[in-house]
Amino acid sequence: MSIITKSELTNYRNSTRTFSKSLNESLSEFKSESTFRKVTIFLSHKHNELEELDGAISFLKKFGVDIYVDWLDEEMPKRTSGKTADRIKLKIKENQKFIFLATEGAIASKWCNWELGHGDAAKYIKHIAILPVRSNYSDYTGSEYLQIYPYIYESESTPNTFYVHYPDGSVKNVSSWLIS
Repeated sequence: MSIITKSELTNYRNSTRTFSKSLNESLSEFKSESTFRKVTIFLSHKHNELEELDGAISFLKKFGVDIYVDWLDEEMPKRTSGKTADRIKLKIKENQKFIFLATEGAIASKWCNWELGHGDAAKYIKHIAILPVRSNYSDYTGSEYLQIYPYIYESESTPNTFYVHYPDGSVKNVSSWLIS
């Protein structure tokens, strides 16, 4: 099995992004897409990792989903507060799936871990997945708790085929997981 690297996320982003647009324009553009009859995903991520976020959105969009990103939510308070936490909890519950974009920065983030905890409570185990993103040749030592969650990976034998691997060893195609 193959974990997605930061460079692969960049390749997803570059294959779908219009280069005349800024990164922020690219991230904001997906908000205006139709959400009719699409599976909805709460995407937990580190806010200052915009390139990784844009790449993850590009990757997930190929599955025909609608992605919720908190800082693009116009109803989100302008300053972080208890209302921010309440809104995030609501959105985690409202969205059908929860995906944690597991970069080293996100794993170290208090907010991302807090969101993962709420995702665990609201979605475990059927509707939650980790999207591990590694800097090339690094690992998640010290974050072994991530092993209790299903994770998304690319098949080594069939490139561009992605699966969700469950802690019990069972596997489901990402497209099937999204509609289950």
